[in-house]
Amino acid sequence: MVTTEVFENLKSLQDILVKKYELEKKVSDAPKQLSNQEDLLAKTQKEYIEQKETFDATQATVTELKEKLSEAVKMREEGEKGIANSVTHKEYEALEKQITEAKFQEDDLRKELQQKEKELAGINDDLKTSEDSIKFQQDELNANKDSLNKELDSFNAELKALNSKEEKITNNIKEIYKDEENAELKVQEILFKFQRIIQRNSEGIVSVKNGVCSGCHMILPANFANEVREGADINFCPYCSRILYYEEVNENEEENYFTMGIAGSLAGLNFDDEPDEEDEDLNETDEDSDELDDEEISDENEDGDYEDDDSDESEDSDDSDEENDDE
Repeated sequence: MVTTEVFENLKSLQDILVKKYELEKKVSDAPKQLSNQEDLLAKTQKEYIEQKETFDATQATVTELKEKLSEAVKMREEGEKGIANSVTHKEYEALEKQITEAKFQEDDLRKELQQKEKELAGINDDLKTSEDSIKFQQDELNANKDSLNKELDSFNAELKALNSKEEKITNNIKEIYKDEENAELKVQEILFKFQRIIQRNSEGIVSVKNGVCSGCHMILPANFANEVREGADINFCPYCSRILYYEEVNENEEENYFTMGIAGSLAGLNFDDEPDEEDEDLNETDEDSDELDDEEISDENEDGDYEDDDSDESEDSDDSDEENDDE
């Protein structure tokens, strides 16, 4: 026999389970709070690696250009020294050509070197910015991890306390059912359904008032509502699957319930005292139609009377002729 004690235990268990599932969800969702920061940090680190590769390649180009420029300068200087010591005109022209080509090459290399050194400086600035950003994001992420870990420790401590309370109430329910057949299995089934309902609806046990489930507000079959009222066993709502218990209501609540039912059933009707203009037009049309019908009926009656008079006169004429023949 299910007693009030069972329902009271289930109500207490419901409060515990609701808090427990909320905390478990927070614990489960906690890593997601850091995922955006971790993704941003990973993106910045990837950009930094790409920038470093570009920096290294540009730096290698700058080094190579410096070497070529050094060779070009050396060629020009050697030509300038050689032209002073030239003996023949042909030797002079060759050295002059060497100097001219070296100058052109030197100018081109200097321009390209300046451009690459400027690029290298810009990339280096980007690297420093990325390094600062990475350090800031890393520090912020570590701080948030520490804060989150403390929060998780608090959640887990609260969960531990809730689990202890849940176990105590579960044992109370088992104790109530201990004398029934298959008590352990029955309690497990009840608790399993109860927990699943709470996970879905956050409310696993609700009252029945005036034959209505207060969870889904559906009207229950009369026989079933009586079973809930008797409380002989655990009953689940056939519509929302919540566990039901009967709750007495006063007369005012009953009145309100039935009033609401009536109001709901008459919800689409129009009870305005004054008719709409369209209704008045329709009424006038109906009245005109009725008047026309009355006139037509009156005319038909008059025509009928005329026909009857003619018929009577004809019959009188026939009777007169018959009398004359007899004479």
